[in-house]
Amino acid sequence: MIIRKLFKFENAHVVRGCSTQRCRASIHGHSYKVEVLFESKYLDHGQMVYDFGLMKQGMKELIDSFDHGVAIWDGDDQNYIEAMKAHSNRWVLLPVSPSCEQFSRVLFLMLDRLLSLTQTINGERGVKLNSIIVHETETGYAQAFEEDAYSELMGTIPLQSIHFSNEVREGWSDPRLWDKILLGEPFINPKTI
Repeated sequence: MIIRKLFKFENAHVVRGCSTQRCRASIHGHSYKVEVLFESKYLDHGQMVYDFGLMKQGMKELIDSFDHGVAIWDGDDQNYIEAMKAHSNRWVLLPVSPSCEQFSRVLFLMLDRLLSLTQTINGERGVKLNSIIVHETETGYAQAFEEDAYSELMGTIPLQSIHFSNEVREGWSDPRLWDKILLGEPFINPKTI
């Protein structure tokens, strides 16, 4: 069975090297919709694959990290990178260009890592991330599956190369959220939310 949870965020970016002149040469924003799809052959004690409420914990916080911020490619012009950091309190520095395709891969890797570190306590079994769909516009989206997220052909994305501004980190319920993920510290789902 597959379940889906929808998240939303607003973000600005530049996608260098793309065909569309406006996208590669001007900062612009989108109202993103992110579909997170989980799958399992089992149901938990509440007869669910994975309680949607549990997704409002760390998963929502990671996705919300991009909200009302700017996504910056660390391979962009250094003057541009510094200007974005100087003029935006909320930014995420990525090791890839912030295209819709790369957003779907980055979010897959982030949430897959968090899920792998999560200890469930309500009988959840065999839950895995099926895919991430990132809608950049009403008519365009990218969907990343595990083989896409971890693809060497598309270029590996080292999680330790993703950096969040202080303001983003301070907005998390635990400002060490990303550090804990990188260090592989366990996350224990709450008994009730």
